[in-house]
Amino acid sequence: MTTALITGSTAGIGAAFARRLAARGHNLVLVARDTKRLGEQATELHDLHGIEAEVLAADLSTDEGIASVERRLDDRTHPVDLLVNNAGFGNKGRYLEVSMADELTMLKVHIEAVLRLTSAATGSMRSRGRGGVINVASVAAFVPRGTYGASKAWVVQFTQGAARDLSGSGVRLMALCPGFVRTEFHERAGMGTDNIPGWMWLDADKLVATALADLARGKTVSVPDPRYKALMGVVKLTPRGLLGGVSSRTGRKYGPQ
Repeated sequence: MTTALITGSTAGIGAAFARRLAARGHNLVLVARDTKRLGEQATELHDLHGIEAEVLAADLSTDEGIASVERRLDDRTHPVDLLVNNAGFGNKGRYLEVSMADELTMLKVHIEAVLRLTSAATGSMRSRGRGGVINVASVAAFVPRGTYGASKAWVVQFTQGAARDLSGSGVRLMALCPGFVRTEFHERAGMGTDNIPGWMWLDADKLVATALADLARGKTVSVPDPRYKALMGVVKLTPRGLLGGVSSRTGRKYGPQ
């Protein structure tokens, strides 16, 4: 049985990955900050699917938290075959309305943690000649809109570059770029969602099924829904100057309230 390590596993997209992978018979390493929720999740998945679910409480906004997950990924006696870098969050407010401390925390989680954990995982995977990494980004990566989008753009570019460098090694890397997903994400950030049209919402379980299929196909970027694929096609054809104005107005209409 293979093992998958999922960060931010107790809610939203991370929890959907855990459910899907456990149902497929993968053992899990569940990573999040809340020890109680991790324990409950591990027990539930073990009882439902008979898999082994290890828990690792870690705060990826700290060096200690990142290092603890790095150590687990470096464990060659209990190798991790799939890493899902899902942990992340949003800040409410425009640039200069968000404190510098909160901006730097976002960069720590979205960029430094992703870099360090991907590097720890792929080093071991390359030596075995197999493995996969899914780095959860966002369609926000493709529009000029604040620190969140900028950090997710880094995730996409990093993942594509690393995938190219590891081509032929047996290790696959993919950036997953969803749109709006019904999770705890917006509530935790204090963002209102009543003004977001129903058609823009994605189902986390369907999203994860598509993501895993795209990874198996060897894709390096996955936009897991035809609606958002169409929107991203329009984005590619829109001049950057015009796109910046459109994304700003869209952010005021559909973003944090």
